[in-house]
Amino acid sequence: MSELTSAERTALYKSLGNPLRRRILDYLGRHGEANSTVLARELGESSGTTSYHLRKLAEQRLIEEIPEKSGGRERWWRSLPFSHTAPDPATMAPEDYAAAEHFALLKIEVDTRLFRHAHQQYRGPEGWAQVQRTGTWMTKDDLHEFVRAYQALLDRYGHAPQDAPEGARHMSLRFYAAPEAVGEWNGEPTGP
Repeated sequence: MSELTSAERTALYKSLGNPLRRRILDYLGRHGEANSTVLARELGESSGTTSYHLRKLAEQRLIEEIPEKSGGRERWWRSLPFSHTAPDPATMAPEDYAAAEHFALLKIEVDTRLFRHAHQQYRGPEGWAQVQRTGTWMTKDDLHEFVRAYQALLDRYGHAPQDAPEGARHMSLRFYAAPEAVGEWNGEPTGP
């Protein structure tokens, strides 16, 4: 996704913060494609409501119509590759920051559920669910290079839904890195 203006970012965060749009994106991510009727049935909404939200997601280039499957009033949709890095919060307009903060809180709720689910589903180092937590010392340059390498690994081992090999499953991966607070290690104060 190209560089967004503050207004475009605000609209994106508000759109991604909409619960129904998140469910639509999740469905398309897992199933590859759908039309408003399929989504209405699967998500318990009216086809008019899902159609409206599909058009809004398309306006923001999060999904696209599948022309070879669409005809007449029946339009089929698929998700588009999406990557966005939020700018420094200090550079954001107040409305932009408020929308980003609201969206971040929603993501934290989802990520917390995913973290619990990963722990519940863990069946050892050879299972589908994996949980790793670690800490190390890095410079800022080391960290930035690590993030680039992490993305390269995702690009290397991940597959688009239509290209996924037999036996592949949709995996939810999260990566967080933050420096420890000065004078703390593993939450325990250090020093006198």
